[in-house]
Amino acid sequence: MSATPDAGVPCRLVVCRDCCCGSPKVTGVDHAAQTERLREAAPVRVSDCLDVCDQANVVVVQPSAAGRAAGGRPVWLGLVNDPAATEDVVSWVRQGGPGVAPLPDILDLYVFTPLARRRSDGS
Repeated sequence: MSATPDAGVPCRLVVCRDCCCGSPKVTGVDHAAQTERLREAAPVRVSDCLDVCDQANVVVVQPSAAGRAAGGRPVWLGLVNDPAATEDVVSWVRQGGPGVAPLPDILDLYVFTPLARRRSDGS
């Protein structure tokens, strides 16, 4: 994994791994393998609880420098609990992620807005 010379800072991923995400509470997931697979696509920061336990496992895709310049914003993905979902994230990140590559329809099913970030009108 490396950015092309003109690509600047690549997408980055934040993976929640605390009380629910990354724990036996989310069954049937090899959490360590998932984290390592994501690391093959982009730099990964493992976070303590992101306070969205009802969405475990949570992955936040942060835009690259080019994505931010194009208006991309972090995308929160929840319930990323199977290898196919992980591969969909990896594929999108390798295509450029937020602001660079359109969000694949399949990942739209995983997108959510954390409660603290929701607007007062409920959207």
